[in-house]
Amino acid sequence: MIIEFCRNLVEKSYFKSLVIAVILLAGLVVGLETDAQIMARYGGILHALDQVILGIFIIEILLKLIAEMPKPWGFFKRSWNVFDFVIVVVCLLPIDSEFAAVLRLARVLRVLRLVTVLPKLQLLVGALLKSIPSMGYVGLLLSIMFYIYAVIGVFFFGKADPQHFANLGDALLTLCGVITLEGWTSLMYDLLRGGSGVSSLKIIVYFLSFVLFGTMIMLNLFIGVIMNSMQEMADEKSAAEHNNEDPAADLEQLEKELENLKKRVRATREKLSERS
Repeated sequence: MIIEFCRNLVEKSYFKSLVIAVILLAGLVVGLETDAQIMARYGGILHALDQVILGIFIIEILLKLIAEMPKPWGFFKRSWNVFDFVIVVVCLLPIDSEFAAVLRLARVLRVLRLVTVLPKLQLLVGALLKSIPSMGYVGLLLSIMFYIYAVIGVFFFGKADPQHFANLGDALLTLCGVITLEGWTSLMYDLLRGGSGVSSLKIIVYFLSFVLFGTMIMLNLFIGVIMNSMQEMADEKSAAEHNNEDPAADLEQLEKELENLKKRVRATREKLSERS
């Protein structure tokens, strides 16, 4: 009876909404505690509120463990549940202990628990993690492009603009700033006006091509990889839900629909008989 109650409770939308509200409140409390003036006036209230929040999180974990009975270890099969459990356990450490820094970090990370209660966020985070290998190849391609443009920049502008292109390291740092689109036009115009000895066409082609390849194309590649991973995650989730469907329940539903159809046919026949 209690197990069934807990199972139903943790699946209710209002329970999930309550957990989301508490997580947001926990994030707000941690943010307020960074203000010395607020802590001086309301430190006791914030500490008490933090203890209440921790108590709610503990109750949530216990309810989910009970809902998994008679196999409570099933709770730990989901990585997000393990994350929740670790965060709550770490928050139980004494504030004045040698683990105080870890405790502060755990209290900040409680905001990440939003991912565990919002399926869309889980899908997004899962897609980001899944796209890391593919993003590595995109990053490698970007690194090669950076290296090529940095070497060309040193050859072309090393003497005219030693502040930005004196050596390979300076050129790489300069290109890191250019790819953010912050002030790259000023850098290009300075070289155009400064008599660098390089033709204006080469300077313009150098910067415009780097901005085009570095920001437009590479950014779209990163977005494409992430979107592809999100689609794969969505397909896997859909397939898993389809595989978890109960065949007996489907058969029962089909039988009910068939019975309803038979009743309609009988009713139609009776009406036709009455008219005839």
